[in-house]
Parts: sequence; C-alpha cells; structure tokens
Amino acid sequence: MNNAEHISVGIITVSDRASRGEREDLSGPEIRLWAQRWGYAVLLEAVIPDEFDAIRTKLIACADSGIELIFTTGGTGFAPRDVTPEATSSVIERFAPGFGEAMRRASMEITPHAMLSRAVCGIRKKSLIINLPGSPKAVRENLAVIENAIPHAILLLRNSVSDCGST
Repeated sequence: MNNAEHISVGIITVSDRASRGEREDLSGPEIRLWAQRWGYAVLLEAVIPDEFDAIRTKLIACADSGIELIFTTGGTGFAPRDVTPEATSSVIERFAPGFGEAMRRASMEITPHAMLSRAVCGIRKKSLIINLPGSPKAVRENLAVIENAIPHAILLLRNSVSDCGST
C-alpha cells in the first residue's frame, strides 16, 4: 500500500516499576511483535517512569525525529500517576479521537473496565501518537481494532493520498 509497509514506529512504555527494573515490560515487546508482523520498522523502544515531563519529552523527541507512528503503553487509567493522556495532549497539534473511541467501544465488549481508559490519540507534525493500555492482552486487543486504519492514516500524514475513495 504505497510504501505503508515502511512505517517507522516508536514504542514508549510508561511504567514506574518497569523503568526501575522491578518488573519486566511485557507490553512494549507485544507492540514490537505486532509492528514486525506488519513489516513496520521499530526505530525506538523506551521504558520511562510515569512522569509528565519524561513522557512529554520522549514524545516530542520521537515525533520531531520523524518517527511516523508512536505508541505509548501504560499510564492511561485512573491512578494518581497515570498522566500519559495529559502528557500526550500537551504535545499533539490535532486530536485523532476515532482511534480512542474505536478502542474503547470494542474493549467494552470484553470488559466494563474499558470505560476507565483515558487514552488519547493525535497528531504532532507528521506523527500519529496512540496511547495504548498497559497490559499485553489489552495491547493485543486494541491493536486488532485499529490496525487496518493505521496505514491509510500514515499515508494521509505523508500527503500521499490524493483521493481517499480510490486508495
């Protein structure tokens, strides 16, 4: 699909315990496996603490370096240190609410706890940023919901689509 297979990916795991080495990051590797199955190039994998400034700084660095598809995993719930949506909102230039809405809608079929997700998705420059939950199972489920829309979204951000009805 017009070089969509060459999408560059950044993966940011947001977890205090994983960043301190107290638990293994399982969600970031789950995203990497998904990206590899789609033939995408994973250019960055990072594990950082649940800190607004750390998340914001990493998102800006990823987007400003030209990484086209940036996933965060973790920090989207109700816990006091869950600030990934706020940090994401502070760096995006345009919201892309359809991704979050679709993930929450599909997840509600699996668990009522899906309504607790505060995930935010949006665009910074030519990068699509998507907040995913912190569990590997939820990562798999959410990626399955949005994966078919991602290549077209990236092509649009590249300005490589002249007529959406004819792609």
